[in-house]
Amino acid sequence: MDNLLSIVTFLPALAAAILALFMRGGDAAADRNAKWLAMVATTATFVISLFILFQFDASDTGFQMVEEGDWIMGMNYKMGVDGISVLFVMLTTFMMPLTILASWDVKTRVKEYMIAFLLLETLMLGVFMALDLVLFYLFFEAGLIPMFLIIGIWGGQNRIYASFKFFLYTFLGSVLMLVAMVAMYADAGTTDIPTLLAHEFAFADFEVLGIHIVGGMQTMLWLAFFASFAVKMPMWPVHTWLPDAHVQAPTAGSVVLAAILLKMGGYGFLRFSLPMFPVGSEVMAPLVFWMSAIAIVYTSLVALVQEDMKKLIAYSSVAHMGYVTMGIFAANQQGVDGAIFQMISHGFVSGALFLCVGVIYDRMHTREIDAYGGLVNRMPAYALIFMLFTMANVGLPGTSGFIGEFLTLMGIFQVNTWVAAVAATGVIFSAAYALWLYRRVVFGDLIKESLKTIQDMTPRERWIFAPLVVMTLWLGVYPSAALDIIGPSVGVLVDNYDTAVAAADLGGPVVAEANH
Repeated sequence: MDNLLSIVTFLPALAAAILALFMRGGDAAADRNAKWLAMVATTATFVISLFILFQFDASDTGFQMVEEGDWIMGMNYKMGVDGISVLFVMLTTFMMPLTILASWDVKTRVKEYMIAFLLLETLMLGVFMALDLVLFYLFFEAGLIPMFLIIGIWGGQNRIYASFKFFLYTFLGSVLMLVAMVAMYADAGTTDIPTLLAHEFAFADFEVLGIHIVGGMQTMLWLAFFASFAVKMPMWPVHTWLPDAHVQAPTAGSVVLAAILLKMGGYGFLRFSLPMFPVGSEVMAPLVFWMSAIAIVYTSLVALVQEDMKKLIAYSSVAHMGYVTMGIFAANQQGVDGAIFQMISHGFVSGALFLCVGVIYDRMHTREIDAYGGLVNRMPAYALIFMLFTMANVGLPGTSGFIGEFLTLMGIFQVNTWVAAVAATGVIFSAAYALWLYRRVVFGDLIKESLKTIQDMTPRERWIFAPLVVMTLWLGVYPSAALDIIGPSVGVLVDNYDTAVAAADLGGPVVAEANH
């Protein structure tokens, strides 16, 4: 099928345009039609995206299914996927129909709500497929707008504060990235990402305002991209926008934010920081390692004292992303494989946990942990589902959560044993806060009068969770399904990185050997 990537990317935007231009809103029938159009469009996008996966050849480590054409001012419209990006495309198309299904009870401005989510899907897919710097930046930044509106219009009581905080943090971080892109174009003479991957940016040391910059231009460019991707992940200490955004966002907004939007930061590190600025990455890797280790321990401890379920899961996400950044900059096969696997797994598990909160919030209209207790007596099916994803979040063997954490810890252990030791404590902390949450919400006697008539999950809610359960267990038992796709492209990335670092001779042979 020709132009498969463009069809998958822009089909949701086409549905959004049909909704905006040809369908009225406001009454029950129109709202129902808007929901069904969004559901059909996102499901069709997922089905068509399966052809990308079927056609993808994991042994080919280059970009595949490339689409290219003239765009504006000499810049190209260029799309493609490789082993690093294809699973993020699949994660996005997989999660969006479930997100729409989870939004079936939305009653306020339904037409606009569905348009926002459809546009958001197009922009997220564009980030993972763009092979031109300018195109990537437009998709990356434009994705802020629908999420800003989703939080600001359909969010909770403090939604305006949370939406502006989300927008300002992520937008300001990206300004430096734009400056770096201009510098890259000036140096390389192109905005084509495959060409830039082969271009060697200068890494000779120099001084700025009396400060000695090891790694030269590469380190400066790395820092500019880091400012954007670290906020998007988000990494400690620029993570404070995330708990506010999660708490105020509607359930579906939290699912998309946790499952897909956070992954853009990790994908950016893998697409730009590591392959384009290997010397800068090597110079700055110790900083990332300790920031990640602090994030794992600190945000886990903060999660332990939360009284709001969404806030606890939000801090849990920051801790899990700490493993991701650690694995990426370990820059070895296990570390990078584990980081990508962890992001895919986290997409299913954290998305499901926010959906679990949404199930009881829809019934009780509170996220306070103390408002619950003894739900297993009235909601046995819910208690089972919640337990599965709690265990996956902890990293129980047999679930997808275990594979990612184990591989990233293996990767970092080969590079820095002290960081690995600190990060390993996060496994214990995650068990503490996750099981503490589960015990207080699900176990115990059903004492509270308000809970004595609460109903178990509806068939619609069970259908939402079913595919997430399947993916979490399947990847936990058979991780090769993902690792065989990721592996060859990661192998080339790591080999190129090692070669570049060895050629730079930053500190003798020790630096190059540390990555093996």
